[in-house]
Amino acid sequence: MMKKQLLTLFLIMISAGAIFAGEESGKNTGKIHGYMFGDYYYVSSNHDSGLVDQNGFWLRRVYLGYDKDLDGNFSMRLRLEMNTAGDFSSSFRLEPYIKDAYLKWKKSGNTIYAGISPSPTWGVIEHFWGYRSVERTPLDLQKWGSSRDFGIALKGKTPNGVVGYHLMLGNGNSNRSETNPGKKAMGAVSVHPTGALVLEGYLDWNDNPGGTDWITVQGFAGFKTDQAKIGLQYAQQTRKVENGKDIDLSLVSAFLVATINPKTNIFARVDRQFDPNPRGNSISYIPFDETAKSTFFVGGLDFSTAKNVHIMPNVEMVKYDENDAGVTPDTDVIARVTTFFKF
Repeated sequence: MMKKQLLTLFLIMISAGAIFAGEESGKNTGKIHGYMFGDYYYVSSNHDSGLVDQNGFWLRRVYLGYDKDLDGNFSMRLRLEMNTAGDFSSSFRLEPYIKDAYLKWKKSGNTIYAGISPSPTWGVIEHFWGYRSVERTPLDLQKWGSSRDFGIALKGKTPNGVVGYHLMLGNGNSNRSETNPGKKAMGAVSVHPTGALVLEGYLDWNDNPGGTDWITVQGFAGFKTDQAKIGLQYAQQTRKVENGKDIDLSLVSAFLVATINPKTNIFARVDRQFDPNPRGNSISYIPFDETAKSTFFVGGLDFSTAKNVHIMPNVEMVKYDENDAGVTPDTDVIARVTTFFKF
């Protein structure tokens, strides 16, 4: 592990040295960029009584990336990520790992990616929501897919910009190594009939071993003006079970973001899960009860204190239905002050 950390640090230092040397000589050597966000949090209520009154500071994500234009229409990106475990029990130093590592070819509005690159699963929705620093989009939060995959992707739009597409064939194992012969096929098509409206449909099929495939269908509609934007999403996922009953999951989500003044926004989102999430307890920072259907809410204020610096007090809450055992888990309530900045 120590060798891995030292190697990573060495690569960062060499890259930084080359960049600064290039800037001094006036060469096009690329761009360093990144962002960080984290919270002070307090758990006032939870279905797990052991988490009640838990509080502290954590860094939920740190990005450090390097982009460089290559010859012709080619460019590349290397991006590292670090984050805390968010399981309320692990205690370790943040360790970097590769989030993006791809070669990109772009021409006439069409782009081909080779390597570890963003998947089509929730890219449009996350961009429209605009508050990844506060909370992940529903499929990301509930572990229905991954924001990255290792493979080949094609992304582009029609000449008039009305229709966009993002297709990808990957390993189906996020940014980790391949573990089986199956692949994951993903495709999203978006329509932008006006500058204010976006509609998107999404479909994926993850060919898992032993007949345990996952199939996901999703639809999204978003509308925005200069003062506000709203979004509505529906998704359904089938998880095949070898020699057992398939698991069918579905959810609906709606959000609103409104501008109060040039430096202040208000935001709110509600997600309704029509089925218990069998992986709910492993969700970082806000584990869900795995036995009951639930309604998730997040809302808060966004104060832009300076360019690219945001302070966002917010509250997350999960209210549960009665489960099959006739028990209604206690409501989860987490108050947070989230800080986000980018460079």
